Formats: sequence, structure tokens, C-alpha cells
Amino acid sequence: MRILHTSDWHVGKVLKGRDRREEHTKVLAQVIEIARAEQPDLVIVAGDLYDTAAPTAEATRLVTRALTALRNTGARVVAIGGNHDNGQALDALRPWADAAGIELRGSVRDNLGDLLIEGTTGDGERWRLVALPFLSQRYAVRAAEMYNLTEAEANQTYADLIARLIGKLSESFAEPGAVNLITSHLTMVGASTGGGEREAHTIMGYAVPSTVFPQHTHYVALGHLHRAQRVLGPCPVRYSGSPLAIDFGEEENVCSVAIVDVGVDKAAQTRDVPVTSALTLRTVRGTLEQLATVNLPEAWLRVLVREVPRPGLREDVQEMLPNALEVRIDPDMLPDRTAARAAQRAGRSPRELFGDYLDSRGNAEEGVRELFDQLYDEVSSTQ
Repeated sequence: MRILHTSDWHVGKVLKGRDRREEHTKVLAQVIEIARAEQPDLVIVAGDLYDTAAPTAEATRLVTRALTALRNTGARVVAIGGNHDNGQALDALRPWADAAGIELRGSVRDNLGDLLIEGTTGDGERWRLVALPFLSQRYAVRAAEMYNLTEAEANQTYADLIARLIGKLSESFAEPGAVNLITSHLTMVGASTGGGEREAHTIMGYAVPSTVFPQHTHYVALGHLHRAQRVLGPCPVRYSGSPLAIDFGEEENVCSVAIVDVGVDKAAQTRDVPVTSALTLRTVRGTLEQLATVNLPEAWLRVLVREVPRPGLREDVQEMLPNALEVRIDPDMLPDRTAARAAQRAGRSPRELFGDYLDSRGNAEEGVRELFDQLYDEVSSTQ
């Protein structure tokens, strides 16, 4: 059977205040064209369909139309919720999805059997897919336990829960005669971030090892990290990456979707098909004279200016480079004040440093210094 694996569309994403709706439309249109050309039996969208838990009506139309068009290629379509998605809102679309022949799983419900999807290709090959949406550690690790566990213990508790959940859902994998598949939205130990993920949502401390996947799995289709990559594990484990660069930290990524050919007795063979419809993201640096030679009309730019800061510098750069979404002074041009700040603080007491802070903020509220003294004395006396 053939699988098209994609993830992390982030429809609705705004880049430095610039709406990317037109780019998303072109990118998803190209993904649909790839599906028409490759004729997969199954399309997997491994989470983060949207960039926000409250997508606009236009973003919702774009996603639902893209899923419908993918289904109209003749493929079965399975999409799961990611950490940016509102799982319950996706589940509310289930009546529409079911009517359209699309398997949509927004969140983990009480009925775990709903997360195991089965099918048969046109050639009669059976497959079964564990579709596990993003599961927040807030719910995976009970609040009561969080207060009694070290950070390492909490991380291990989350990984153990994911392993038990996948183990339960994949019990039927031991039965021969079908292609065993898993899709989820996770951070894996040993994987590389794409550069544009939000740290609070990536939470590398809650990364899980690839050993959570059973050995008799033919392919694991992951979402969450934006760089296409293979993860070492007991079975083929892969991130498809995002089909467009989400932020400037991802400018070196090669945007693509993964095409997977796999069978009951055939190891998964994967190849990346590039997605080139979005504008590229580029960082350029130099003096105004050097920047005047830059010719990148088909790219969004982050510009690091090697000039002394002055009023109107940003406007001069943006007039020269209309696609410059971010303009700032090159960090190499800024003085390093770390040593000076350390020298200023040397030999001063915490009370004096706090007093300097209040003075710098113009805070003269009565009693603040006295309250700091009281709290500092209490903390110091317990050490």
C-alpha cells in the first residue's frame, strides 16, 4: 500500500504580522496535486492542522476543503489533533467528517477503540492504524502526582502512560495479515526540532523514547517537529515535517511530504516529495550599501543591519527591501554589557540591588522595600 504522510500545516499562521493565507492555499493545493499524482491508498495528517485553537472561519474552510479534496483523490484520509489544535472543536466536526468519509480524531476520548481505524486497499491489502491525537502532559500526569514527583519522575510518568496507551491500542498488531500503522503528535527522544516550534509547546522534557512503539509496527507517522527526519527505533519512525517554513528558524528546512510504500511482507520505503509553493524565508545581513545589492523578491526577509542605530533606519531598509518582515541591528554590532553589569552588582547586597531596581522603575510605593526586607529575612533564616 502507499501512504502520503503530512503534518503541521499551521493554517492561520501569521508571520511577523503578515497574513500567509495565500501561501497556505497554494501549499495545500500542491499537496493535493501530489496526492493525485502519487495515488496513495491512505493520507495521514499528523496534527497541527491549525496554528491556533480558535481558527477563523476562513482557516476552517481551507482545512476542510483540503481534507475533502484529498479524500476525492480516492484515498482514505485520517487527520488527528495536534497541540495547536482544539481537540474538542475538531471532534465537533466529526459529523461532517464522517459524512465526507474522513477519519477525524481530535482528542483522546473514553472510547479508546475509536482510535483504532481499519481499512482495505483497492488491491485487497488490509491495514490498521492507531490514530493517537496530542495528549497534554497536564492530563497525562495527574495534578496530585505533579506535586510529589521530581521533574525526571514526571517526565518518565508521561512516557510510561504514552507507552501503555499505545500498547493497549496496538494489541491487535500481533495478529498477522495486515499492515500495522501508528500516527501521533509527539516529541521523540533524539529528534531535532525544526527551528520554529514554540518551546512551551515542544517541551523537550516530555519527549518520549521510540521504544513506546511495538516492534511489529510497519510505519509510524509523526507530527509536531517541523523538520522532516527519521527517528531511530524498533520500527520505521518518521516526521514528515511542515510543508512550509513556519518561522525564520526553519529557513534551512526542506519542506515536503513523505510518500511511503509498505506491505505486510515489505519494509517501508520512504521518499520525500518537495513542496515549493510557499515563499522561502531568508536572513540577510550587512550595511545599507550591502543590502542594496540583495535581490530576493520571492522570499520573506529577516534583516540584520550592520549600522549604528538611528531614527528612520528601519524605514530605510523596508523601502529598499519591501519583503523585509523583521529589521533589527545585527547583534554583533551591539556592545556586550554583561561585564559592566556584573561590575556594577559586585559587592552590593540583595537589598541594595532591589532598591536600585525600584529606583530604575520609578517605584516609590510605600512599604515595598520593607516587605522585601521581611521576605528576604524569612528566606535567609530558613537556609
